[in-house]
Order: sequence, then C-alpha cells, then structure tokens
Amino acid sequence: MEEQQNTGYDSTQQQSRNTANESWNQTQPHQNQENKKILAGILAIVLGGFGIHKFILGYTQEGIIQIVITVVTCGIGSIIGLIEGIIYLTKSDEEFYQTYQVSKKGWF
Repeated sequence: MEEQQNTGYDSTQQQSRNTANESWNQTQPHQNQENKKILAGILAIVLGGFGIHKFILGYTQEGIIQIVITVVTCGIGSIIGLIEGIIYLTKSDEEFYQTYQVSKKGWF
C-alpha cells in the first residue's frame, strides 16, 4: 500500500497508461507511411524527372534510371514522374503502403 501511495498511481491507472502507450506505438509507423505517400506524390509531380520520389521511397536504382531517362529524352521522361505522382496520391494509405513499402513495386 505504501508503495502505491508513493507513485500516485494505482494498478488500474498504470495499466491504462501502458495500454495507451502501446496503442500509440502501433499507430506511429502507419502515420510515417502516410507522410511518405504525400511527400513522394508531391515530389513526383513537381520534380518527377529527377526521380526524387524514388529516392524518398528507398528505390535508389529506379531513381538513377529515372534521371538517366529524363536526361536522354531531354526532359520528356519527366512525364513518368507526373503519372506516378498522380497514382501515389490517388491510392488509399493502406494500398500505398502495401504496394510501395511492403511489395516494393518500383514502377507505376
């Protein structure tokens, strides 16, 4: 009893704090993926030719290929980035996460 009075929490309050902390930790990675979706989508539309969106998602090889395509085609290859940006932003958060983070789909 004395120990309980020293902490200021009873076991029910402590248990509810632990549950709240656990649920916060579980939702945190999903929020991070949503931020990547929006960031990658906007960068793909604005700077698609430079492949910045590919690097953000961790696709280094595809990003380099995107830069080469854009340079070789004198900028016409940046249309690929525009299309990908629109696709990224129109997918649901869960669909984006499964397609581009879990399955690692590199193109479109």
